[in-house]
Amino acid sequence: MAYARSLLFALYWAAWTTLFLAPLAIFLLSGSPQRPIRRATRLWARGILVGLRRIVGLRYVEEGRQHLPAEPCLIVANHQSTWETLAFLVLVPDVAIVAKRELLAIPVVGWFLRRSPMIVIDRANGTQALRTMIDGGREAVAAGRSVLIFPEGTRGGIDAPLRFKRGVELLYGRLGLPVVPVALNSGLFWPGGAATRSGTVVVSYLAAVAPNLPAAEFLRCTEGAIDRELDRWRGAAPGGIDAKAA
Repeated sequence: MAYARSLLFALYWAAWTTLFLAPLAIFLLSGSPQRPIRRATRLWARGILVGLRRIVGLRYVEEGRQHLPAEPCLIVANHQSTWETLAFLVLVPDVAIVAKRELLAIPVVGWFLRRSPMIVIDRANGTQALRTMIDGGREAVAAGRSVLIFPEGTRGGIDAPLRFKRGVELLYGRLGLPVVPVALNSGLFWPGGAATRSGTVVVSYLAAVAPNLPAAEFLRCTEGAIDRELDRWRGAAPGGIDAKAA
């Protein structure tokens, strides 16, 4: 049954995305205006979340949202699933996501992501990726946007220890922003290469970490806070989280 729902959702994803070909053409003819493109990108992501809820039965709930400041901040989240790469477009409007270049190959979606604009990096070129990430982060903050990074660099299992890759501490140091750690359990319901399952993804915003800490202390506070929060779900059975759906 889960496989059938996942297949139906994949068909819905393709059909919903195809509808954005017409706006894409209009945006191209009008010079690719950023704000309308960001609104269209959020609309697309919201439609995907609706499809997950109605077709798969996958919902979400937010906890600790009061920790998000009104002004720009650096959001640091664990990465377990495709879910959070699109959900944050809805959860934090106008967020600039540090994204790998491979995402741009997705038809239609890649065009919108590039022009939203996201901070697109080539992970194969470490030095250039760091420079792009810092410069893009500064531009986003200057425009009043928060920056989101998944510092593991790739999706990890919920039971695996959290390990940040090099670079997030440099971004933290250059931006000088408070950091909001975020823990998610999306891997319980939409793990890489597997069918989506019904249940409730929990998005847990944790207490902010102050700016301008030494790099080692920043990593200890942020990585440790997320890792401890993940202990809530480690070893949990899929669908075993009982939470009020958003």
